[in-house]
Amino acid sequence: MEPRQACIGRQALLLAMLDEGEEGPVLSQLEALSWRYCQGRVGAMEPQKIVAAIETAAKRHGVVDGGLYREMHALYHAILEAVHGVTRGQVELGDLLRTAGLRFAVVRGMPYEQPNEGEWIAVALYGTIGAPVRGLEHEAAGLGINHI
Repeated sequence: MEPRQACIGRQALLLAMLDEGEEGPVLSQLEALSWRYCQGRVGAMEPQKIVAAIETAAKRHGVVDGGLYREMHALYHAILEAVHGVTRGQVELGDLLRTAGLRFAVVRGMPYEQPNEGEWIAVALYGTIGAPVRGLEHEAAGLGINHI
């Protein structure tokens, strides 16, 4: 395994991009590091539905504590950064007649050797974006990382 420093985004991207059954080595690394994670899917024409799906999954799987503002705030900003990447800077979907079908992963851990650096959270998105007509979309990926 490569050095721990700054690999939290890589782990999140791999988890979001790998098909079911392929993610075993990534899950083993996350468990060895005692990092928390969750993954899921979301399809939407509205960015707020993407945010809500990821927040719900992260709370449900214990990646963040929904009662702590600093954790939800960090997650929110990581999500927005990832959505920004998928939408190429225009965080709009339905209004621009486009839709997204995405897999997501949220990873939380301590990516730096120095314990005082604290915990960080990464949100990765991978899937398709395009016109709301099947077959008229292309691949897209986004990554957001924030400290907690």
